[in-house]
Amino acid sequence: MINFGTTTRKAQELAKRMVGCGLFESDLEEKFVRSAGPGGQKVNKTSSCVHLKHTPSGLAVKVQKSRSQGLNRYYARKQLCELLENKTLGKESPQAKQIAKIRKQKDRRKRRKVRKVRKVRKV
Repeated sequence: MINFGTTTRKAQELAKRMVGCGLFESDLEEKFVRSAGPGGQKVNKTSSCVHLKHTPSGLAVKVQKSRSQGLNRYYARKQLCELLENKTLGKESPQAKQIAKIRKQKDRRKRRKVRKVRKVRKV
């Protein structure tokens, strides 16, 4: 198991999720690139940005969330899992379900607001 600089529980959950998606370490091409943006000299000297490519599907991810290379490796794998889930599961993926839930909430609020405005205008 790779040390990402996270808790062992998070690393194990990621490993299970990767197996569930059909994402294996042997299928990944990993490159480290110099980061850009805020962070000063530390960012300019170290290659902490992670470029991860899944060769069978051709999906690629570039992550620079943290100044730590280990955490960026974790985030890249997590993001790649999300992309593969979205691609394979479609509307049944966790991210798609979350988006649908938020859309329903917004529609409900909008209908409530319209009813309230109509009620006020009638009076």
